[in-house]
Amino acid sequence: MPIRVLLFLAAALAFGQTSKTDPAEIGHRKVDGGPNFYSIEKELALGRQLALEVERQAKLYDDPIVLEYVDGIVQKLARHSDVNFPVSIKIIESDQPNAFTLPGGHMFIDTGLFRLTESEAELAATLSHELGHVAARHATRQATQSSIGNIASIPLTLFGGPAGMLAHVAMPLGFLKFSRMFETEADELGLQYMYESGYDPAASVDIFERLESLERKKPGTIAQLFNTHPMTFDRIQKAQKNIRNTLPPREQYVLNTSAYEDVRSRLIDGVNTHKQAAPADKKPTLRKPGEHYAADGPDR
Repeated sequence: MPIRVLLFLAAALAFGQTSKTDPAEIGHRKVDGGPNFYSIEKELALGRQLALEVERQAKLYDDPIVLEYVDGIVQKLARHSDVNFPVSIKIIESDQPNAFTLPGGHMFIDTGLFRLTESEAELAATLSHELGHVAARHATRQATQSSIGNIASIPLTLFGGPAGMLAHVAMPLGFLKFSRMFETEADELGLQYMYESGYDPAASVDIFERLESLERKKPGTIAQLFNTHPMTFDRIQKAQKNIRNTLPPREQYVLNTSAYEDVRSRLIDGVNTHKQAAPADKKPTLRKPGEHYAADGPDR
């Protein structure tokens, strides 16, 4: 077995023995351990490049009020996380209930996922999960594993663009499609970040159940990237167990705010307006044999 594979396995085993379950240690612990061929500087540079490519191909939702609100939640969660570099959030106009994270703290959420949530705590749950990926540097660690295993780079499909259109971005598999181990870790970290930020961590279970119900009613509705770790009953049980065993109960949590209700309504109205304003496909004018057209219509 090649020496670098042995070193990778040894480091992975050592990392697996590191406890990350105490939310009181957030910000004073290392959650991004394990083999990684990318320095922080290289990850940040790579993330900027990939984010620009996504922004070039996807249709971004650019309402400044909605963006400011969502970014405010992201920054609040980030202050109570293990992330040690700046993070950003962009919104893609798409009906898909999807979110994904690129190297270097570049997070994207689709309007479809925002619309699926029913409270600020549920929105925070989706964002804190993505922050878990950022903090643990899952994108570059997964890419490192792919490199060690000699897995070739393949194109992945990102859900973006106008209602159902797809933006195809070619990049290594490890930058987007996380292993189930990494997804589980992001779930655990995300719960802790929600808790430390004052949100009700049980809202993560609510959004998981809603996604599972949606997929059960309409198979294939959940975006492809979520299928790397399906919204299964097992995942929901793990979240409930983590809340019960690792998060000391508090007298009160933030569940919802009037700001969330206002911004969600604004986003729904804005997306609907964009759809109505989109130019309709023009059907070709057909001409029968023997007809020719004058300026004011067909002349037989």
